[in-house]
Amino acid sequence: MPTELEELVSFLSSPSPQLTKAAVDIVRGLTGSDEGMHSLAKYSNAVLPSLSRLLNAPKEVSEPAAEALVNLSQYSNLAAEMVRNGMVKTAMEVLYKPESSITRLLVMLLVNLTQLDAGSASLLQTEDDKVHGLYVMKLVRSFCRTTHEDHDDPFEHVGSILVNISKQQAGRQLLLDPKRGLLKQIIRQFDSNSLLRKKGVSGTIRNCCFEAENQLQNLLLIYNEEDRSKMPLELGTALSIEREPVTDPEIRTQALEAIYLISLQDAGRRAFWSVNGPRIVQVGYEDEEDPKVMEAYEQLGSLLIHSSGEETSGETTK
Repeated sequence: MPTELEELVSFLSSPSPQLTKAAVDIVRGLTGSDEGMHSLAKYSNAVLPSLSRLLNAPKEVSEPAAEALVNLSQYSNLAAEMVRNGMVKTAMEVLYKPESSITRLLVMLLVNLTQLDAGSASLLQTEDDKVHGLYVMKLVRSFCRTTHEDHDDPFEHVGSILVNISKQQAGRQLLLDPKRGLLKQIIRQFDSNSLLRKKGVSGTIRNCCFEAENQLQNLLLIYNEEDRSKMPLELGTALSIEREPVTDPEIRTQALEAIYLISLQDAGRRAFWSVNGPRIVQVGYEDEEDPKVMEAYEQLGSLLIHSSGEETSGETTK
């Protein structure tokens, strides 16, 4: 005879809406504890496909199903199983259905799935040249069209997805592709008052700077003067005004690490000097109190001093 849990899982596929609703609510409750997650994991081959199908159901069923999947995807082995079963594709298809009412939860699910290399590759669509990057372009467009000022900000977690995919070279190359212009769109969100959006942008930029050796020009050309001259006045002005100080130490650290990676290249250091970067860093260091941020300042300062000494030495030997 089937166990109580086996019977519960079977009800997720019941033709009776009432039974399905009751079952998915119980499953969602079980995913709220480690014990419940461990029990459900034993039946993952039945639970995960059933919950996936319920994402297309009305909100009263799709919402608890999505919440259960978000919770389950925190376990890497279950997240890997979801990726193998095509969960990234399913989430993206449901996400962009006009009648979808679980946008935030689906984006959170994608955050968890893209923490795995296989999940990022699936979102990047690296296996199909015809559609490569299409999912990411859709998410970036949604991320940039919505704002924290909305009553609900269902796409704010897209910033975390971008951080995840930019940990892979394929993701960084996609974001830095000048023809797509994705990084130029993303960087605007750094002016958002949403800390989650700011962290997503700063983390993505930092990761993209690991491509500085091969993609330096694409990094340095983001919003140059020529770009701003072609923009609507209000946008070009917004990108050239002084920003408010960043209070979050993680964001300051990521920004310094990004500058460090760019400054490893000769052309990157010249660009940094051209905007009076060393003086800005010096002033920032003098006001800094966070130990980790100070360490990032010191790493950058050491590089600039060392490289400046080498250049001076090279000039005197000529």
